[in-house]
Amino acid sequence: MADSWMAQRAAGVVLHPTSLPGPHGMGDLGPNAYFFIDWLHTAGQTLWQTLPLGPVGPGDSPYMGSSAFAGNPMLVAFEPLAQRGWLDAEGLQQPWDEQQIDYAAVTPWRLQKLREAFAGFELQATEQERAELSAWALGQQSWLEDYTLFMALDQAYSPLLWPEWPPALARRDTLALEVAQASHAHEIAFWCFVQWQFDVQWQAIKNYAHGRGVRLVGDLPIFVAHHGADCWARPDLYKLDATGQPQVVAGVPPDYFSDTGQRWGNPLYDWAAMAADGYRWWIERMCRQLYLADVVRIDHFRGFVDYWEIPASEPTAVKGCWQPGPGEALFTALSTALGELPIIAEDLGIITHEVNVLRQRTGFPGMRVLQFAFSGDAGSAYLPHNFEPNTVVYTGTHDNDTVPGWWASCSAHERAFATHYLGSDGKDAHWGMVRAASFSVARLSLCQFQDVLGLGSAHRMNTPGTMGCWSWRFTWDQVTTDMAQRLANITAASGRVGFDRLKI
Repeated sequence: MADSWMAQRAAGVVLHPTSLPGPHGMGDLGPNAYFFIDWLHTAGQTLWQTLPLGPVGPGDSPYMGSSAFAGNPMLVAFEPLAQRGWLDAEGLQQPWDEQQIDYAAVTPWRLQKLREAFAGFELQATEQERAELSAWALGQQSWLEDYTLFMALDQAYSPLLWPEWPPALARRDTLALEVAQASHAHEIAFWCFVQWQFDVQWQAIKNYAHGRGVRLVGDLPIFVAHHGADCWARPDLYKLDATGQPQVVAGVPPDYFSDTGQRWGNPLYDWAAMAADGYRWWIERMCRQLYLADVVRIDHFRGFVDYWEIPASEPTAVKGCWQPGPGEALFTALSTALGELPIIAEDLGIITHEVNVLRQRTGFPGMRVLQFAFSGDAGSAYLPHNFEPNTVVYTGTHDNDTVPGWWASCSAHERAFATHYLGSDGKDAHWGMVRAASFSVARLSLCQFQDVLGLGSAHRMNTPGTMGCWSWRFTWDQVTTDMAQRLANITAASGRVGFDRLKI
């Protein structure tokens, strides 16, 4: 890590692309993504962290998607498709709310527009464009074939889950798969087209960000969804019964967030089966993530040391037990195959000595969240004066309230402690936290965009264990002219960009 740019001080902002403004019902990879990168550059920020970029799952969560490799089809922007002549720009006008995503209404409408774009491509694409699609598909063959067939079958047999499909398809009988590929060829081609355009658009954004001095931080959920291409394609890598249903599922035991724990419901890996082929699936997954982003935050890092196993029949996470994860063997396999790993380890919550040892041996920076810092005393590991340099500090994450929301709801002790520590009376607590994070010794400092905007609880991204989340969006009129300069001043004064950016 010593020679990596991650060993240098840097700062950035956490914002998922769905939260961007835009005229098509949700944020996407269109013009506003480029405007946001320009804003980051103006504000002296060199990191843009997103949530997982894959398809969203139940409850619209990006942490329960149908593929660990695919991009979210809903992020594909329409403007580039119209520019290529594949989509009628005049048919894109809809009276969508700029500050909220109505997934139930927006998703089918956007999917229909993608189908219209595919029809336009089939009619009008040049030989060069068709060749570009074919070349891209060949390069992504290791995951694309299973994903596109899964999506075609999912459309055909919805709302059934894959173990409930015709038995030959559920168990992936070779002849049945060949017949399905032929009979669903057009639908398979559509999903291939959508993923191609996601990659084309995202790589264009990545290149633009690099040109503006901004690096992209991705997010990798530790687990995958049961009803997804990964589990259907390789059931042998998961703890499933003979019918394909999970025997046990993932979650966490009772904790600060919930008296009954969190029953996530993801199928659990058969780590022995994964080790048998040298963790090939994980190598391919990490390779794909590093194609999309410059750095990857791995969610629930603790789960690689030990994870909470819940019987699938249990309605809550209370009656679970700890089971050993792969530990260092997995990361040795990844680094042997891919070289130095630019990974951030999400090590929040109750962390054991063994988890700390694994993180230290890998060299990955851990995470600290300032909202957790003020419930105790000056010895808290979440207070900036107790950080070690190999740390990524956040004002809050997607699972936290915004800083103004936290200030309004925290205990009297926390508020009094934070008042003294941040030198704030609460009116600008969000800037106090941004400043404390940036001036800490942590090499990387990130804040939620909501905290730059000073927004309250109504604007938080997610409340763990509840529904109706993930739909927050901002508008450009919420971004005042002084915000970028104020953030740039803090960032420059704390040595996270050149001192020449500081306005004195």
